[in-house]
Amino acid sequence: MMGVPPSRAPLRLLSVLAGWASGRGAPRSLGALAGPPQRHYKKETLPASEGPIPPVTITEIRQYLRAQGISFHDGYSCLHVPSLFVEGPGEQQQPPTGSARYSLFIDKTTGSFVCTATLAEGTWQDFQASVELKHKGVPHAGLEQLDWVDQTGEDARHIWDRALPLWELLDEEETRTAKAMFGISKVSDATLKRFGVRYLRAARTLVFPWFSPRGTGLKGLKLLGAECQGDTVRYVENTLPRPSAYHNLFGLPLIGRRDTEVVLTGRELDTLALYQATGLPSLSLPRGATCLPPALLPYLEQFKRITLWLGEDFRSWEAAKLFARKLNPKRCSLVRPGDQQPRPLEAFTRGMNLSKILRSALPAGHKSIISFRQLRDEVFGELSNVEQVAGVRWARFPELNKLLKGHRKGELTIFTGPTGSGKTTFISEYALDLCMQGVNTLWGSFEINNVRLAKIMLTQFAVRRLEEQLDQFDEWADKFEDLPLYFMTFHGHQSIKTVIETMLHAVYMYDISHVVIDNLQFMMGQEQLTVDRLAVQDYIVGAFRKFATDNSCHVSLVIHPRKEDEERELQTASIFGSAKASQEADNVLILQDRKLVTGPGKRYLQVSKNRFDGDVGVFPLEFSKASLTFSTPIKGKTRLKKVKDDSGAPPKQAPAGGSGASKKQ
Repeated sequence: MMGVPPSRAPLRLLSVLAGWASGRGAPRSLGALAGPPQRHYKKETLPASEGPIPPVTITEIRQYLRAQGISFHDGYSCLHVPSLFVEGPGEQQQPPTGSARYSLFIDKTTGSFVCTATLAEGTWQDFQASVELKHKGVPHAGLEQLDWVDQTGEDARHIWDRALPLWELLDEEETRTAKAMFGISKVSDATLKRFGVRYLRAARTLVFPWFSPRGTGLKGLKLLGAECQGDTVRYVENTLPRPSAYHNLFGLPLIGRRDTEVVLTGRELDTLALYQATGLPSLSLPRGATCLPPALLPYLEQFKRITLWLGEDFRSWEAAKLFARKLNPKRCSLVRPGDQQPRPLEAFTRGMNLSKILRSALPAGHKSIISFRQLRDEVFGELSNVEQVAGVRWARFPELNKLLKGHRKGELTIFTGPTGSGKTTFISEYALDLCMQGVNTLWGSFEINNVRLAKIMLTQFAVRRLEEQLDQFDEWADKFEDLPLYFMTFHGHQSIKTVIETMLHAVYMYDISHVVIDNLQFMMGQEQLTVDRLAVQDYIVGAFRKFATDNSCHVSLVIHPRKEDEERELQTASIFGSAKASQEADNVLILQDRKLVTGPGKRYLQVSKNRFDGDVGVFPLEFSKASLTFSTPIKGKTRLKKVKDDSGAPPKQAPAGGSGASKKQ
């Protein structure tokens, strides 16, 4: 049977499992778990909003530590200092004799800290406040725990106590079937026992524990369920607590203090297979190739060599290169995906030599000047993975896939359209579509506030008017909250320096791969009227272009068009400002709001520039006021008005019933 990559189940699944584990009835399968009792919506008190935290540089951190007489030494991504939260007389006056005493780690990029001895953590400002309190002789009570910790721990404990070790099932046939369903028939009972993997029989779900780094307490769980669908198996995963707070490096309690080498994988099953095949220390990232939370970096400081083997597709390869930046490329090696180098579990199942694959891992660091010999494998990888290289494909806009082929990292997209045509509504669904497929997204809405934007996106996500179905709000909001979606708190004019710093912070913290800026004119504000406004706009566009390239992050930039005759269709030259915006852009999208030959009031999307492969063209959009969504009409044949490209020549006639796409010559 073929396995399908795991997807997230509804959040309510966890509450059902927890209730069942407490003795309130047992479901027979994941399908049975889909119908829980009605959830009652409870409004929570929102925390008071705080102002932006001023950024701190590594130089400022070092200067502060020296001024306070705090000893430290440099790590790969953190500064190591003696913990302020470990009880002991004269710890600051008597420098520790071994690196083991340096249990507090300060992130070099953000200044945030984690004490691995006490699990205390906080911002750079929290650290400074703690130092001041220590100088004043005020004892530390430890940082406050979040309210959800107790409830999460209780639910996790209920599920964990009900789950059984897979190797202790009385029915050997059931054990073989369960192992085969998850593709771990060759994984031994000893390996499962070492990593503490358990099994929920009734729900047919593997349970992976999240223990504290020292293995002293259960902090959470990851549940991996399997559903047979013909010849394939669909995997559904869920976590306690929510994914944004689930920071489990699976296998961490098994790491010894003297271990200097580790392999990072994208799934827990890969870690089991890799350890059994090689005996090397192996850890699984909590969210796979989606994100490497900076809170995990302190636990990886002890390793002099880290090999990233995240998966078998192109997105995993791209993620591995980005994660290596955080971990310090000098100590990282990457396993390139390919037919002869699949993900660890598949390689183990096929009887391949995993140690040999690890030895062939490529160094993450590279020199400024290289030869084609060093690029050869990269070129072959792109040629052999054409669809994956094209990027993430839209689910709601299939016609856009025919033109742009996909959404790719490192590109700049310029989007424009007439005032009142629905630019914000379209770009929000455009970004939501990608976000629902795991593209970590950051929104910078400078024209409308975040509450209104979130309301639009939630309506598009649910594809219904929730104002008329408030009893469903809690359910849809829970699902929406689990999306990798973040919002800048800016509104109106902001300096480009502040915006870029915020974007860099988001890329580091949340591995953002898509930034939406809506829109350029509102971000610039009115303060630049005394200088050359076009020059300022060119500078800002150049800054976004550089950010996209340097951080392998796609930037979608909304720009208002020039004031032109309303009867004329917009062109690439209609974008406000000089030609720099369209020159720097990889893609130019225009939301046209003009009448079609077949009827009034039709809108369509024009792709007027596509640097990836040159395909340009137009396709119709149909707006649903109830769900605030655009969709490509599929009924009948729609004849579009021809749109000229930049050269002034009309595109080729599209086939009858086609999308209206044309190839740029």
